Amino acid sequence: MKLTLSIVMFLFFQLSFSQTIFGKWKTIDDITGKEKGVVEIFEHKGKVYGRIIEIFEAEKKHIKCEKCDGDEKNKPVMGMNIIKGMTKDGDIYGGGKVLDPKIGKWYHCKISLDGKDKLIVRGYIGIPLFGRSQIWIRHK
Repeated sequence: MKLTLSIVMFLFFQLSFSQTIFGKWKTIDDITGKEKGVVEIFEHKGKVYGRIIEIFEAEKKHIKCEKCDGDEKNKPVMGMNIIKGMTKDGDIYGGGKVLDPKIGKWYHCKISLDGKDKLIVRGYIGIPLFGRSQIWIRHK
């Protein structure tokens, strides 16, 4: 009886702590290695989005996306959705896009987990071979 209860408890905790991309992630500059801010990844109407909820550098907290086009043009980067329209395909999320607010360009995007606390975010043009990846760390 104790063994059965232990197995059930183990399975319950495994399921409750299953790996997910949803939540808050610290963004890391892939060139300098410095932490830049926090993006919250969430689901809305069956699609996955990511919104900037914190910027660590004080002088950049109020910047606007001057180089962006369309709806993002001259809007505050804080609070901006920089990941849009992702859908799950197996262990990878794709079919959406990611914005680099520094240069105002959108890229195709793929997102995958590396363990439970690392997120690989790849932005690319055309095919994933032509792009770059960032590793984001789960924000606790």
